[in-house]
Amino acid sequence: MTVAPETSARSVAHEAAVAAARARLAALPADAPVRLKKRTSNLFRFRDGRGGLEVDGLDRVLHVDPDGRTADVGGMTTYEDLVAATLPHGLMPLVVPQLKTITLGGAVVGLGIESTSFRDGLPHESVLSADVLTGAGEIVTAAPDNDAADLWAGLANSYGTLGYAVALRIELAPVQPFVRLRHVRFDDAASLAKAVEVIAAEQSYDGERVDVVDGTVFGPTETASGRPEQYLTLGRMVSEAPTLSDYTGQDVYYRSIARLAEAGHGVGIDHLSIHDYIWRWDTDWFWCSRALGVQHPAVRRLWPGRYRRSDVYRRLVALDRRFGISERIQTRMTGAVGVEPIIQDVEVPVEHLSEFLDFFHTEIGISPVWVCPLQLRHDPAHPERTWPLYPLEPHRTYVNVGFWSDALLRPGMARDHHNRLIERKLMELEGHKSLYSTSSYTREEFDALYGGEAYRRLKARYDPAGRLPDLYTKCVTG
Repeated sequence: MTVAPETSARSVAHEAAVAAARARLAALPADAPVRLKKRTSNLFRFRDGRGGLEVDGLDRVLHVDPDGRTADVGGMTTYEDLVAATLPHGLMPLVVPQLKTITLGGAVVGLGIESTSFRDGLPHESVLSADVLTGAGEIVTAAPDNDAADLWAGLANSYGTLGYAVALRIELAPVQPFVRLRHVRFDDAASLAKAVEVIAAEQSYDGERVDVVDGTVFGPTETASGRPEQYLTLGRMVSEAPTLSDYTGQDVYYRSIARLAEAGHGVGIDHLSIHDYIWRWDTDWFWCSRALGVQHPAVRRLWPGRYRRSDVYRRLVALDRRFGISERIQTRMTGAVGVEPIIQDVEVPVEHLSEFLDFFHTEIGISPVWVCPLQLRHDPAHPERTWPLYPLEPHRTYVNVGFWSDALLRPGMARDHHNRLIERKLMELEGHKSLYSTSSYTREEFDALYGGEAYRRLKARYDPAGRLPDLYTKCVTG
């Protein structure tokens, strides 16, 4: 990947890091499992770290081209660092996943989503080219118009089983300094879904432009009405703001949604800086910090601000999973036979959203849940383009539903009882789910959902000796 002359020092260091990673891969025993060794992870498959491949030095922003609106970035660069490099130019990646330590390469091979996805799709759709260290030990530049175009398209949802993206060139989008938010309450999931269809088609709602959109569904135990309440948060980028909210201190962002909407008789207005909007969910890991007590006012005042962030919480959860502390407490208090983590993001066609949420409230009962509209990005040159390992349909609107908590297991329930219920419902409703957490699909189900034949062709070309794990093995059986 060629970068501008003024970035030559960073480029030289980057090339040295690529060469070192390539040498380390070659030096690993042929039968050794190969996994990236990273300082942080946003995966929720807690498995041993054998076979860790060091990739030091691949975490740099190599160059930002404000005129061409592109960035050259090492594959292990976090979005926190990438956004810090692009915002001074009035630019951001087209899609910035919600958590600061998600890496660009991770979002491309493992899928990422955010509130621009109703218009700009997923992070891999704005990749212009990628340098990939393949399982065969080669550096292959994959682009939509070269002889590795199959790898370029196949990176999405491959989870590092074809190779590791060591550098990427991505498109950037212009931003304004502030975001004006409207928190709009809907009486039921069906009316929210209809609003999503309008916004996806028109990029506006109730006469106002919509630049970003996501939503929150609160369960009946969290609402005054005693029934689920749902909100869409519609954002418009603006050059000025009358006042700014701050949700990095004592206030919690998600708690403001219903409060402001109630004060505004169904529509709440708020303003954030573009930086704080991008990272609005990270301070409390959406709402998951409450399980660690961080939302309690006394605890929050004592918890240092620099540690109120998703990667800190994730490390605490990893320790808890390792020693089983919270599971022992919950089973002792409730009489349950176990605790099943239910940490998933799923894509449901918008016309089936209401049915899925009804099922979810009845059978699973976790709340709140996050909703985020998604369409594949429209490319006039390739209007029917699809991504073989995550085959969403072009011109169809989906809604990502995210839920991150636990469910109690009763006698006779399998360890994956609730997750399997969700998978079956998704298959019934023509949906998919991301693979960053536990999955229970059979091989046949998995191949049908995630492009099994296309994957095998890619695997044979770019990792013929099988140095990297198979996708099904990595994401399902371990």
